[in-house]
Amino acid sequence: MSDENDGGDDDWAAALAEQAESEAQQVTADLPKAEFEELGAGVTVPGDENANLEVILDIPVTISMEVGRTKISIRNLLQLNQGSVVELDRLAGEPLDVTVNGTLVAHGEVVVVNEKYGIRLTDVVSASERVKKLG
Repeated sequence: MSDENDGGDDDWAAALAEQAESEAQQVTADLPKAEFEELGAGVTVPGDENANLEVILDIPVTISMEVGRTKISIRNLLQLNQGSVVELDRLAGEPLDVTVNGTLVAHGEVVVVNEKYGIRLTDVVSASERVKKLG
């Protein structure tokens, strides 16, 4: 059983490494260097160039994927049982929303790797757009 998991972990690790490399290239292409410097202004550790970002790298965030939404009355909610179908506001094949702490950061599609669900990002919201939504 551990052999199967090891192979699955290798596939996920390779996919995550490829994604991280792609994201790193995209972030550095989208953002001017000045925005990174402003982010950690005032926080320094002598002799460490990356100290400004090191302060925030271990902060946990919650990533959520949303397939769709709908509004129903409490009456209809209470009538739901096993086998009930709830219609969502999205069409089949539309991309899912990927949010971090409730902020939209990307759109993606569901993938299956070694019988586990994942999401392949198809469109990432630019960092400048994400910053605008925070204000």
